[in-house]
Amino acid sequence: MNIAIASDHAGVAHKKALVEFVESMGHHVDDLGPYTIDSVDYPNYAHKLSEKIKNNEAELGILLCGTGNGVAMTANKHNGIRAGLAWNKEVAALIRQHNDANILVMPARFTSIEEAKEITKTYLETPFEGGRHQRRIDMITIL
Repeated sequence: MNIAIASDHAGVAHKKALVEFVESMGHHVDDLGPYTIDSVDYPNYAHKLSEKIKNNEAELGILLCGTGNGVAMTANKHNGIRAGLAWNKEVAALIRQHNDANILVMPARFTSIEEAKEITKTYLETPFEGGRHQRRIDMITIL
C-alpha cells in the first residue's frame, strides 16, 4: 500500500520513526516533510497530504502535529477527506471501522513514539466495516 505522511515541526521525530516502521510493514511511504524541527506552518503540510489522497497518489495518509487538531481541521476542509484523530489504538480501529478514515491524525505531544507505532499498525490493519457506516459516510460531504 502507498502511504503518505507529513507533520509539522512538533511531529518530525514521530514521523521519522513512523516512516521506518511503516516501511518495515511492507508499505511504500511518501514522506512529504518537514525534515527538520524548524518552525513550519502545519496547514501547508496537511493540504499537501490531502491532495495526494484526493488525487489517488496515496491510498492512506498519516498526519502529526502537536495536538493533532490543527492538521485534522485543515485536512477535513478537503472534500473526500476523512481525517480521524486517534490517541490510542482503540480509537484508531474505530476511525477505520466506522468512519473509513483515509487519514490517521496523531498528537505528537501526547503520544510516545511507541504508542504512535501501535496506533499506526492498528489503523493500517483494520478494515472498514461498511454497511450502516457507509450510509453515514455518504452524508458527510457537502458539495
